[in-house]
Amino acid sequence: MPLVASLAATTVMEFTDRLFLARYSLDAIAAATPAGIMALLAMTIFVGTAGYVAVFVAQYKGQGRYDLIGRIVWQGVYVAALGAVVLGALALRAEDIFRWGGHPEVLRDLEATYFRVLCWGAGIHLLGAALGGFFTGLGRTRVVMLANVTGMVVNIPLDYCLINGVGPFPQWGIFGAGLATAMSWGVITLILGLAMLRPEHAGFRFRSDWGFRFRLWLRLLRYGLPSGMEFFLDILGFTVFVFVVGRLGTLELAATNIALNVNALAFMPLVGFSMGTSTLVGQAMGAGRPDEVPMVVRASLILTFAYLGALSAIFLLAPGPVLYLFQPRDMDPAAFAAVAEMGRVLLMIVVAYLFFDGVSFIVYAALKGAGDTMFVMVSRLGLVLAVMVGPLVLGVWLGLGLYYFWGVSCTFLVLLSVVGWWRYRQGKWRNMLVVEWTRPQ
Repeated sequence: MPLVASLAATTVMEFTDRLFLARYSLDAIAAATPAGIMALLAMTIFVGTAGYVAVFVAQYKGQGRYDLIGRIVWQGVYVAALGAVVLGALALRAEDIFRWGGHPEVLRDLEATYFRVLCWGAGIHLLGAALGGFFTGLGRTRVVMLANVTGMVVNIPLDYCLINGVGPFPQWGIFGAGLATAMSWGVITLILGLAMLRPEHAGFRFRSDWGFRFRLWLRLLRYGLPSGMEFFLDILGFTVFVFVVGRLGTLELAATNIALNVNALAFMPLVGFSMGTSTLVGQAMGAGRPDEVPMVVRASLILTFAYLGALSAIFLLAPGPVLYLFQPRDMDPAAFAAVAEMGRVLLMIVVAYLFFDGVSFIVYAALKGAGDTMFVMVSRLGLVLAVMVGPLVLGVWLGLGLYYFWGVSCTFLVLLSVVGWWRYRQGKWRNMLVVEWTRPQ
């Protein structure tokens, strides 16, 4: 639950960021989601790989090999450093990236600005993923919660001030939104770093075993990179989705962006449930007790369905108040009514796939906790290309509309859950391990 609270704090940060931008201008909210998704796409491979430190830590804990934990965390730090260099280089090509999208020039400029500042701050975020993996793998998730909630508390007022130019702060619009996000990442990472240096963590040998170990680093890449590719492929599919919707018009793109940001209220807590699942599965596998895994999966699914049930009721019974939170202050209410009407239909589609999405999050988390990351990556690749990207491109060629594109994304998420459940039920994960086998101490 602290992990869910941590990701809920991240969700609130993103939600308020988009909310403030929506009220700032329609162009700002129309540009923020494509640029934000593109930045997330660039980060995901490195976030997933650095964050996979959590599974190594969990399995080392299960084996009682605490002396190796600091060593693997440092390899995650080196992955984060590599990611910072790559993302910094991408930031220099921001204009070229968004010129491909075919959006209006005013949107392209805003998209490039937001993307650039997020990429410049990404190194701090990647470092936080590696450090957070240490606490998550040990099950000390309250520290992760404290860091993320503090980041949220800093981010929300800073976001509002830097977007709108309140008091001594400049009015930087979408640039201010990105800067506030990067600064909050810095706060989160600083708290995690200071917590790692506490005296009770001396046995993990952070201060003495910080060297780059090529073989262990490659082992982290072997299992962590497919995990990162899983996120990358998901975001790739939805990046294509957002860009093709953007070709339909500003109103369609704005309605889609609002629906996706409301959907984030479900998405990020699901990431928290999945992280907890991977940790508990990793600890059980490291201790040589795979029979505990089905109990973990059942408990996670019950918690996930309870949360999604409450959220679905809000989306179905009271969509209006949620959607009208995003009404821009410079847009006539009658004009926004068309956006809100499209948004109501889109929220019904969200409810149609939410529970399938919950199943896929949990079963894929269990597979990753055991080390079945190659299947996770390969299955995602096949589904993204065949069920998501292919039909989206076909829809553009045929000139199909908004609800067709949303139907494609819904179909993808349903099939993803079916494939993940089938693999989990096969049970091949029972004989997997990401760390070297030693007898549990």
